[in-house]
Amino acid sequence: MTEIDAQRTALVLVDLMERVVALPLAPRSGDEVAAAAAELARAFRKAGAPVALVRVERPGLAEQPPGSGLLAGLAEPGDIEIVKRSVGAFHGTELDARLRERGVRTLVLAGIATNLGVESTARAAVDHGYEVVFVEDAMSALTAEEHRASVALDMPRLGTVVTAGALVLPE
Repeated sequence: MTEIDAQRTALVLVDLMERVVALPLAPRSGDEVAAAAAELARAFRKAGAPVALVRVERPGLAEQPPGSGLLAGLAEPGDIEIVKRSVGAFHGTELDARLRERGVRTLVLAGIATNLGVESTARAAVDHGYEVVFVEDAMSALTAEEHRASVALDMPRLGTVVTAGALVLPE
């Protein structure tokens, strides 16, 4: 079990947008990831911990492709919403400043794709001095092999890999 300090921990959900969730993903579908992420977000909000929702916009486009917004119903008032223009959520965004103003020291990461947006965000988080926890069953990639490689090889070197059921949040 991994206990979460709600005063110093934030949930960061990466790229849960219609067009990304609709991609053919593995080892779980985008809908499965979205459902797990929504459940995590509810638990974090209930515990009084911040929830950050990150989505990507392609630079240089006057209009973003259809489905570029966050999944309907995912964001709630008080959430941190970040628009990134690169693979990770830190470069060129206000994510670090918004987390630090809330006293956050640990990030719980989930989203799509495991080995791209989530892992890139984690690497930058570690560079910024954050502790990182990965929720394996709230992530997926373009292939099961990419997901497994990231979860088994890279993520344990950056932080702690858990399942959603292993997180203990204060009531």
